[in-house]
Amino acid sequence: MDAGWDESTFVDFGTDSLYPYRRESLPSVAAEERADLQRLVRQKLPKLPGVYGMIDLLGRLVYVGKSKCLRNRVLSYFLPHNEEDKAGRIVQSAAQIVWETQPTEFAALLREQYLIRRWQPRFNTQGIPRRQRPVHICLGRGPAEQLYTSRTADAKSVCCVGPFQGATRAARAVEVLNRLFKLRDCSSDQRFSFSDQLQLFDIAPRPGCIRYEIETCLGPCTFGCTRGAYDKHVSMARAFLTGADSRPVDWLEAQMAVAAERLHFEQAARLRDDLQAVKWLARRVGDVAAARRSFTFVYRPPAIDHPDVWYLIRRGVVEGALAAPKTARQRQQVDRAIAQWLEQDNHVGQRFSPRPETLALVTSWFHNQRSELQHTYRPDSPLSTPA
Repeated sequence: MDAGWDESTFVDFGTDSLYPYRRESLPSVAAEERADLQRLVRQKLPKLPGVYGMIDLLGRLVYVGKSKCLRNRVLSYFLPHNEEDKAGRIVQSAAQIVWETQPTEFAALLREQYLIRRWQPRFNTQGIPRRQRPVHICLGRGPAEQLYTSRTADAKSVCCVGPFQGATRAARAVEVLNRLFKLRDCSSDQRFSFSDQLQLFDIAPRPGCIRYEIETCLGPCTFGCTRGAYDKHVSMARAFLTGADSRPVDWLEAQMAVAAERLHFEQAARLRDDLQAVKWLARRVGDVAAARRSFTFVYRPPAIDHPDVWYLIRRGVVEGALAAPKTARQRQQVDRAIAQWLEQDNHVGQRFSPRPETLALVTSWFHNQRSELQHTYRPDSPLSTPA
């Protein structure tokens, strides 16, 4: 993802690798006065799923949004008395509105995600409360790995999941999990000295904090553990992030019960908050793990005023899209393409390109829209029901 807002003059949204049909030029409306722009929106925008963009006077794309009903969504920006709200500020900056219809709400979600990553519009990336910004939970930063949050997926990390909405909860969960797994939470500038490493001089290193003394860190900065012992705890943290181990929830519940039994109510209350944060993250990594295990199929959502699109989803990630067949011959061609895709688990070839950032979107979509699973099938499954 680009580091900052793309300030180039906007011309078009660009190609859509997940829409296998030809598109016409991008429709738009423009007006100097807000009332005129509102009137044009009411007249021109369709009541269809799609994405829209707000263009400012300098021709820059300042906001991208999506909706399952474009006209209603864009008209909501013109509601009275919203001048101080974000919607009011966005429409006040807009001299032109462009839109692109999509076959389904799912397609609009995918397109919006791509466009925000591609263009980094100002109102999509600035002025958003930190707690509402998506974050990734990462495990890395060796030689003594730790859990941490990141705005983007860290390619150098041992394990990375997300993005998740809720930066404040994510930060609290990371803080608690580093303590439970006894991993460090200090700066990477801290020097680390494992007990099985040879030292040139017999000088006792100074610990970076008191966590080793209070037994909430293995102390990789002060000969507190071997490299192997620390790696064992890193593996436990990775198992949690991959949804394979939820023991931290059990540990916190046990600690909270002991604190309450001993009438340590302040400690119990703090542990309750810790537990809520860890449970929140456990549910999300569990959903992602379930998607990775189960979500390998062809998704065929019924289109609205568009030709149907079939999405190829492997382990919860959208890897490609195909035009739905209309004839028996086209069906044979599509079946061959899908069979080839299923065989090419390492993404051999250029026809299909995995979009890793779609994992959280796909997971959330099928979690909240469970009935949509009836529109999925695997051609190699005896229970599949081809169209």
